[in-house]
Amino acid sequence: MRTVLVVDDEAQLLRALQVNLHAEGYAVLTALDGATALQHAENSRPDIIVLDLGLPDINGVDVITRIRRSSNTPIIVLSARHGSVDKVRALDAGADDYVTKPFGLDELLARLRVAERRLSSSDGGAQVRTVDVGDFQVNLASQKVTRDGAPVRLTPREWAILQLLVRNPGRLITQQQMLTKIWGPGYGNETHYLRVYMGQLRRKLEADPARPRHLLTEAGMGYRFEP
Repeated sequence: MRTVLVVDDEAQLLRALQVNLHAEGYAVLTALDGATALQHAENSRPDIIVLDLGLPDINGVDVITRIRRSSNTPIIVLSARHGSVDKVRALDAGADDYVTKPFGLDELLARLRVAERRLSSSDGGAQVRTVDVGDFQVNLASQKVTRDGAPVRLTPREWAILQLLVRNPGRLITQQQMLTKIWGPGYGNETHYLRVYMGQLRRKLEADPARPRHLLTEAGMGYRFEP
């Protein structure tokens, strides 16, 4: 049974999520403010955190930053803030996903399942060597990619992007995170690089590059690999 910490200052919503997630088989911890959330994160070590940004005491982005100093626990942001700037700030601080209020329970459950897949992949550790999505296969150990049994030649930059995405299934990687990690700290705003390289990867790997199934774009924010 996975333990989910739900943090929200709306007591009614918090109670509803507690009841519904418990019915779905999760153990649920709750917090109405950032200070309590940080205490739970440190003392109870939940498997997944669902976090509202608009907390009464500590900004949600600051909560994410403080959790990330000592933990890689998946964090799903739950917020009424619709602007992409808020989403990017939360993601750059270390959040893994973002659900905008109002939302359906089915959507939140789907995001939790994605987080659980990431946990299972992480728990598997060194055993995860090959990722097979049907359309193409990625061997992380040998750094080789095949499609329909035939080898696919990737440039070093293409491989770096693909590896980063594949090692974080379901997680939204922001443009700045990707550029900084692959090109370096001075390239955080060169988003056109990513458009070019993602287009090349899709042409090489996706069955229909115009409608990709696995190498997805989150407009204005970043990219996601869906197995």
